[in-house]
Amino acid sequence: MPDSEGTQNGQVEPEDENVSRDVNGAIEETWPELPYAALAPTAQTLQLFTQVVGKVRLARTPWTNHSWHVTLSVTARGLATPLIPNGPTSLSLEFDFIADQLVVRVTDGREQRVSLTGQSVASFYAAVIDTLSALGAPTRIVKVPNEIADPIPFPQDVAPRAYDSAMARSFWRALVQTERVFGLFRSRFIGKCSPIHFFWGSFDLAVTRFSGRRAPERPGADSITREAYSHEVISAGWWPGGGEFAAPIFYAYAAPEPTGFRGSAVRPAQAFYDSKLGEFLLPYDDVRNANDPRSMLLEFMQSTYEAGANLGKWDRAALERQA
Repeated sequence: MPDSEGTQNGQVEPEDENVSRDVNGAIEETWPELPYAALAPTAQTLQLFTQVVGKVRLARTPWTNHSWHVTLSVTARGLATPLIPNGPTSLSLEFDFIADQLVVRVTDGREQRVSLTGQSVASFYAAVIDTLSALGAPTRIVKVPNEIADPIPFPQDVAPRAYDSAMARSFWRALVQTERVFGLFRSRFIGKCSPIHFFWGSFDLAVTRFSGRRAPERPGADSITREAYSHEVISAGWWPGGGEFAAPIFYAYAAPEPTGFRGSAVRPAQAFYDSKLGEFLLPYDDVRNANDPRSMLLEFMQSTYEAGANLGKWDRAALERQA
């Protein structure tokens, strides 16, 4: 048990530079700095580590519409699965970014931990599979990563991988702050809406609203994509960046995209439409450095939603919570 000074098993957990303390010693959350050059190596490692864990949930959980059964959720210490069925028991897996460990817990009280530091993808994969077997939950997963260029099967990815503890915690604290705002935005909608969840394939935190109407079939789409976009949606999310986007960024899109959407005058002024992605984007740093980050992010989400809902002729009176 941690004591009042934040120790566990005799070890003092490190103070995070992305939190401050008020005059009473209580922690005040801030939007952490995420310089992409420092973040990217750890984010790339975590994308592969979360895929291993996500595929465990995929292998053991009944299918839920729009692939909602595979996602992770933001927790008080990191990212976690919900309970996963395992015969007479259930289990959960949590990335604890404060302790730099993956914690595997079973409802019969057993628990084991896997270090996140000093691991190749292959060694992390092997440790997770061995841990599940030791806890009475042997699991076989598809060993090839998803949504990654030139994927290497997990057991063959033996190269050393970067894992910076401070950057991992900053990444998680950005998710915590974003999840707060997404939760407020989600509460304003009474139609069908997704959970606020983390997709380990695309490596983003997202929340999606639905009009309630079927969407046209997507020509050439695979079965997963067809099912994911079976109905009209307006979605918003946060992504730590990658490829041509060397910075964390918020995004919003409508699918199918209504005529005129990309030319909409959304807010704040820093938001812009990227025709290659087909999405409105708002740089994370603009939000982080704003006088009121929450209000700026809410303005982005609300204005992009209104643009898509109005042009798509959604029944907003029936779908939105009235003040």
